[in-house]
Amino acid sequence: MADSYYGQLLKDSPFLVTNQQLDTELVDKLVLQLNRIYPQILTDKEAHKFRNLSVPTSIRLAELLAHLKVKGEEACHEFYRALHIHAEDVYFSLPTRVSRRETTDPTGNKTAVDPRERFVLNDRGPWFFFGCFSVAVGLALLYYCADGKAFGDPRRVLGFTALGLGRQAKEVLISYTDDTNRKL
Repeated sequence: MADSYYGQLLKDSPFLVTNQQLDTELVDKLVLQLNRIYPQILTDKEAHKFRNLSVPTSIRLAELLAHLKVKGEEACHEFYRALHIHAEDVYFSLPTRVSRRETTDPTGNKTAVDPRERFVLNDRGPWFFFGCFSVAVGLALLYYCADGKAFGDPRRVLGFTALGLGRQAKEVLISYTDDTNRKL
């Protein structure tokens, strides 16, 4: 039940009702979104009831959430979609969203996941990059600056460099070395 939108709405309802960021304007946007795009979830009469300005916003929001719980799983899902569209900061601060971002280690302590860990391309460090870049620059200099007398034909050197590369790179380098009509 905790994975369903209905279960999430049960857990998030107290937070949503007490959250000061959900002002009258935002509640109206959510009601209009649900009414216009999903009239089967919120009819015009119901939308008018939840947009009544004579009722305090927290009470209207509590009634809206109770109504969505009665409507079922799809209504709860669409509420979360509308909340994500119109109030992204509130959406990501929901208790169910915060608990999803946290992980539990084997000792039972909750630790937050470091968002930078998702973007690490490799763990070899800058010296690995520098080494690969140096090899590439060296091969380029050898190819363009060698006159053929010092190292022989640069095409043969390119043929040997294809040994450690992927299939497509090998095909390109080997086809270039096989091209005997091409002049340097």
